[in-house]
Amino acid sequence: MPRENVTIECTEARKEGKAPSRYVATRNKKLKTDKIELQKYNPFLRRHTLHREIK
Repeated sequence: MPRENVTIECTEARKEGKAPSRYVATRNKKLKTDKIELQKYNPFLRRHTLHREIK
């Protein structure tokens, strides 16, 4: 299977001392070899922030 589940975490929440939001996303291992970055909503900060892959 070329698709795998990855966890993405907010990059801005820890700088502000709040809890980071986490999402589960999928990516194609064969086409996307680098870590993914997506704009997702963080409910603790109440805005859209950059989320990066952690695992």
